[in-house]
Amino acid sequence: MFEKLIEMDGQLLLWIQDNLRFDAITPFVKAITYSANGGAIMIAATLILMIIPKTRKLGLLCAAALVVNALICNVILKNIVARIRPYEVVDGLKLIIGKQNDWSFPSGHSSGGFTVSTVIFRETPRKIGIPIIIFALLIALSRLYVGVHYPTDVICGIIIGALTGFLTCTVYHRAIVKNQTRLHRIDPC
Repeated sequence: MFEKLIEMDGQLLLWIQDNLRFDAITPFVKAITYSANGGAIMIAATLILMIIPKTRKLGLLCAAALVVNALICNVILKNIVARIRPYEVVDGLKLIIGKQNDWSFPSGHSSGGFTVSTVIFRETPRKIGIPIIIFALLIALSRLYVGVHYPTDVICGIIIGALTGFLTCTVYHRAIVKNQTRLHRIDPC
């Protein structure tokens, strides 16, 4: 079963390469994937949110979620699973960006994008949250297009990122905000 999944992963990447790669959109897809290198776009957005007084709490939530996500994905899971990048093992797959320096599973770009976008989606009006989720999805799909991740890397990255963002917001609202309310409540004696 596991071997079939790995085989399907590689076949899907080859199908993407043969049917969805077009010279006209390749620069656009590369720009999207490069924007998330090292978490750049997610970190930049988080810092901007933290600087603006009205969005400071949202920025701090994004920062907390990103730290948790980086620990889960980049420190723990990538090193435990140690999955080799697809361009090194899938015959015929052509890499269209530079080789990556870390393991393939899970996709850090996908995970980081969905961590921040989930926090923003939960904490802001939908007219802001939906475009941010769509951009995170474009980042995730770009990793398949350029050939650096398997579909399962990206799917798991999305799931881990969304769960990290969701749980960070949940912990904040249930534990921190609730306890702040209790601390400021005056008990009549």
